[in-house]
Amino acid sequence: MAVNWNLAQFVRSAAKPADFPRDGLPQVVFAGRSNVGKSSVINRLLNRKNFARVGSAPGKTTHINYFCVDQKLYLVDLPGYGYAKVSKQERDRWGRLIESWFAGAERMALGILVVDARHKPTADDCTMAQFFLNSGKPFLVAANKLDKLKKSEIAGNGQLIRETLALPDGIPLILFSAEKGEGKEALLGEIIHHLEA
Repeated sequence: MAVNWNLAQFVRSAAKPADFPRDGLPQVVFAGRSNVGKSSVINRLLNRKNFARVGSAPGKTTHINYFCVDQKLYLVDLPGYGYAKVSKQERDRWGRLIESWFAGAERMALGILVVDARHKPTADDCTMAQFFLNSGKPFLVAANKLDKLKKSEIAGNGQLIRETLALPDGIPLILFSAEKGEGKEALLGEIIHHLEA
């Protein structure tokens, strides 16, 4: 499947399940902590600077944002989790919104969990990995901020991420740099592969 990644448009911010698009297009969903650079990863894939809003303060994405690419698929940006300066009520609302998205995830072609390549994944990251695994849909992990690691740290950090998230062998871990573009071709390749599956 050929996809023109430069043909992307923001479609909507969904605050409740009734807002989710139901036009049958496959969906590639991104999840991750508030400050892990999820929007930057999406922007890098789409060759845009500030397309998916990159917040100066973490926790800016409070709805589920849908971006349509080339009329062939959606990139779906889930609200970032784990940000402390948000009320418990708001965090619970995000949690319910994400749960309701997963309850109807039959259109999910691929889940992408974005983690920080520099750090051991958090308990929230592990919970999110379980959400993806339980969905029964294909998913992978993109370890962003690769450019902040020394060469000598890369292999060890990748191993730590795999072990902490308890990733089964078949789940790809892509080392990624939204800043420099490393890992972009590998990630686009995985997305296309799952759209064609």
